[in-house]
Amino acid sequence: MEHITYTIGPGEWICTVTDLQEWFRCRFQHQALSILRFFEEQNYITYSLLGKNRLVKFKISDWSKDNTVLEYNYPCKKDTGFFFFPIAKVHELIGIGKCSEMDVILDLWIHAVYNDSSVLGSDSGPIVYYRDNTGNPLTSFNELGERWSLSKASVSRLLKKLEEKEYITLISFTGKHGSVIYLNNYLSVMFNISDVMIDKEEIAMKMQLPIHVPEEITIEDSASVSVSETVTDSQITVTKNDSCVPDSHMKFIVQKVAELLDSQGIPCCHCSKTRYILSPLSACKDIFNTFTLNIICPYGNAAYRFELSVSPGDESAQKMPAVAEPSALKGGE
Repeated sequence: MEHITYTIGPGEWICTVTDLQEWFRCRFQHQALSILRFFEEQNYITYSLLGKNRLVKFKISDWSKDNTVLEYNYPCKKDTGFFFFPIAKVHELIGIGKCSEMDVILDLWIHAVYNDSSVLGSDSGPIVYYRDNTGNPLTSFNELGERWSLSKASVSRLLKKLEEKEYITLISFTGKHGSVIYLNNYLSVMFNISDVMIDKEEIAMKMQLPIHVPEEITIEDSASVSVSETVTDSQITVTKNDSCVPDSHMKFIVQKVAELLDSQGIPCCHCSKTRYILSPLSACKDIFNTFTLNIICPYGNAAYRFELSVSPGDESAQKMPAVAEPSALKGGE
């Protein structure tokens, strides 16, 4: 820099004050330096000014403690890639005070989990999970407000803003189920692979949350409530339905399942000629009704069979006229 060579060691970095000002989104340079002073007072870093106070050299105080593999820096030479940050430090920093929008985004990003069998919904995309050992990523605006020192209304506005900016996909469920948050560009930034589409009903099925069905589905309005552009009522047969779930609701659920299977790459579910036959395996019970769903190709190319479990939801808690929950899809033949 400025024709002068500076040496940096493990956990150190050097930049201009202008760079620092840009990174911290500060209007004035003294504001950026005040942030460094705060971190130094908290024993997170040490820093010094160089080159007539135009350069900043800083060192992360306990860098070696959390980086036990490499004894040297390895700067990233591109705008995307991995980064490492101790989760314990994140909790410390988040707990210092009221979080800014940048703080919230960093908190969400660092707590993203992808394709972890112990975390529900993570196989569908990078999901925010705060590692409470439950494996359940559901959270509430109240919990996030306490974490970020923000009001519930502020959390709602902020997450809505991030969703409008397409940073996140926010899926909020009814009643007291809570919400899940997916990061839209995480995979392409971190791993340089294609991002995935997030489907709310697919997530509801995987997390065993209710699918809401209209109270009455007539022949006239069945087209308006259909969730699939290719699966129609005429393709679906519900045989010997003695369960407490009406045929119209079962057809609605089959359409949802077909849409999910189509998104998972089963080509028959995208064909308007495919037949769906739903047969009960159990009588109506208080907890679960079990069905066999056969998906038949009219050209004899393929056939699939799934087991579908359905249970009614809590109408009083949901304040919804009819709720059905497909809680399990097992296998395909």
